[in-house]
Amino acid sequence: MKLAVVGAAVLWGTAGTAGLLAAGVHPVSLAAARLVVGGLVLAAVAGPAVRSLPHRGLLVAAALAVAAYQLCFFGAVSRTGVAVGTVVAIGSGPVFAGLLTWLLDRVRPTRRWVGATAAAVAGCAVLTGGGGEVRADGVLLAMLGGLLYAFYVVAAARVIGAGGSSDTVMGAMFGGAAVVMLPVLLWTGAGWLAEPRGLLTALYLGCVTTALSYVMYGRGLRTTPVATAATLSLAEPAVAALLGVAVLGERLTLQAGAGLVLLGASLAVVALPERRRPGHEDPVGAIGSSA
Repeated sequence: MKLAVVGAAVLWGTAGTAGLLAAGVHPVSLAAARLVVGGLVLAAVAGPAVRSLPHRGLLVAAALAVAAYQLCFFGAVSRTGVAVGTVVAIGSGPVFAGLLTWLLDRVRPTRRWVGATAAAVAGCAVLTGGGGEVRADGVLLAMLGGLLYAFYVVAAARVIGAGGSSDTVMGAMFGGAAVVMLPVLLWTGAGWLAEPRGLLTALYLGCVTTALSYVMYGRGLRTTPVATAATLSLAEPAVAALLGVAVLGERLTLQAGAGLVLLGASLAVVALPERRRPGHEDPVGAIGSSA
């Protein structure tokens, strides 16, 4: 089911290009609308089954983390720039996911996962460039965003592993996050949703890049180790870069091209199943191994 995780990342990668259709809309308002629409759709799909999920307290915390991630991400970008904020937030997510899985489940990372994840984060950094002022407060906010992302992914995997339906788990998490983000949407202004282009953008971002993508991601978590899934989600900036070239007419520099190749190769290494000899144990552990 790693293909489902990659498919989710591909959909996430289209969000930036789609968001350009709603010109002049504040990014926080756009993100809030995306989460409100997507969360309501996921909650509607889950329905009353949410009440029977195990670990409901953990799901409440995960829903708050989903909402807080958005605020941390945009706070980081406003302080230290899009490139640095994005690289730190997205790049630290898989690292924190691996650490949380190690601490909570006592499952240590394999050497291959560590190497490939480090290379993927480096490729992401090269791909997006180094623009922006590196400010400590912005970097810390971006790292907090990465930690929040890792937390809600690990929480979702735990509830799914305890017998919860992946679709229902995502509905509970994102439905709760939608409730939290609704006041943010109203506060930042929702008048742009009355315009056809704005409404269509919000519907695409909510229904496709949030609801559909997280249904796919949740189903991928049924059989894919959570740290591996978090690393595979780094396909998102690669898709965004390719769409920038194909749709927006942007130029792919030699540096960005090298980053794209490094990122793609690293993700391919993560996606391949581990080959272990009978009776052989990797001394570093098992995060990132094939399920």
